[in-house]
Amino acid sequence: MASPTTTLDGRVAIITGASRGIGREVAVHLHSLGAKVVINYASSSVQADHLAAELNTNAVTVQANVADPDQVKLLFDRAEQEFGAQVNILVNCAGISDPKYPSLVNTTEEDWDSTFNVNTKGAFLIAKEAAKRIAHGGGGRIIMITTSLVGFLLPGYGAYTASKAAVEAMTKVLAKELKGSWITANCVAPGPVATELFYAGKSEEMINKFAEASPLGRLGQPKDVAQLVGFLATDAGEWINGQIVRVNGGLVI
Repeated sequence: MASPTTTLDGRVAIITGASRGIGREVAVHLHSLGAKVVINYASSSVQADHLAAELNTNAVTVQANVADPDQVKLLFDRAEQEFGAQVNILVNCAGISDPKYPSLVNTTEEDWDSTFNVNTKGAFLIAKEAAKRIAHGGGGRIIMITTSLVGFLLPGYGAYTASKAAVEAMTKVLAKELKGSWITANCVAPGPVATELFYAGKSEEMINKFAEASPLGRLGQPKDVAQLVGFLATDAGEWINGQIVRVNGGLVI
């Protein structure tokens, strides 16, 4: 039987970018812990609707572009309307990467701006709204998905790494600014995880090199990340605040 400190019974969680990849697995896991989940997606509703149907109850889908402040506000409005309660948990999984993996010299201004628009501006807007709207007094969680690339600093990921490094710095500041609210703010920073985002533009040789670089001899799976997010979201994770948690199987590149 689960301990009361490791369940989320009745708490409302918004998961951005939840129709696939890590976001999808996070939504499934938080729901399994008892949370009422808001499955956010940016454009195509098919995968989000399929997930909501799979979860069956206490799951709704809401379309919103995290880089648009009006849509972010409406995302929280819909969450409150659907479940009749304030949001308790935000997990920001929305993000993009350039599958061309260009060097910084070959990164276009357009690609740089689009990466920062979603990954950094989007994270700022969703965190800002969460800080205003999440219920105070205990159980409030802001969890940002970033990347272990901030530690690895691999060539070809300049814009993506920079966009996520900014989010990590912002989240550490936010955790301090939320003093007295009993809302914690942390980043979960995955290494290579077997998702569409990771596979995009990579050869089989490149994928195998990432797997071989892990002491555990494999790529991460979305559930490896989701289980950590679930722990941070529960009462058992309360004392972890203002931290960047690298979840990468000990990968050294």
